[in-house]
Order: sequence, then structure tokens, then C-alpha cells
Amino acid sequence: QVQLVESGGGLVQAGGSLRLSCAAPGSIFSINTMGWYRQAPGKERELVAAVTSGGSANYADSVKGRFTISRDNAKNMVFLQMSGLKPEDTAVYYCHARLKIYAASRLYGDYWGQGTQVTVSS
Repeated sequence: QVQLVESGGGLVQAGGSLRLSCAAPGSIFSINTMGWYRQAPGKERELVAAVTSGGSANYADSVKGRFTISRDNAKNMVFLQMSGLKPEDTAVYYCHARLKIYAASRLYGDYWGQGTQVTVSS
């Protein structure tokens, strides 16, 4: 079982900044895409941002220009720098990774963190 460990959520005022971090175990054979999703109360989980192992990133339109995703491949970590936060960014943020645990694995699997709460007050 692979556990992704998240940190960095919290309570911030509108216009403020937060930085989320997520670490996958160092023993993982290969990680393809890493990213962040979020789920607000009563809404479906949605993609916030994702980055490939080569550094190609994509963002939800709602966060473009405000959020920046980055990755440290050597440490199997992904980060989300959030600036200009708005009350509508309030949600539980989940780290996601598509990875192969072992070299002999046929397929990449999808793994999730436990979620970290981000609350933006107006």
C-alpha cells in the first residue's frame, strides 16, 4: 500500500497564500503524473493542477495565474503554491500520483493522499 503524505493546509484570509506539500515513499519505482485535486462540500472532486515527470503542468482555469505546481523528482514530492486565495478555493485538497510501485508492475496505478483542509475566510 502506498501512502501519500500531505501537509500545509490551514486557515487563511482572502488574498493570502499557502503552500501544500506531498511526499510519496522513496522506494517507488516510477512516478508519472503528480497533482492536486480538491473537493468542496456538496461538490465533486476536481483537478486543480498536475505535473508530469518531465515538468509539463496543467491547471484548472479557476486557478491559473494564482497557483503554481512544482515537483522534486529526486524526493518524490509535489508542491502547490497558492496565492491570491479566494473563499471559493475552500476545500479539502488531495494529492494524487500515478505510479508504479515495482519495476515488474505492468501498469501504473492511481494513489491518493488523505486530504488536507484549506479554508479561506472573506
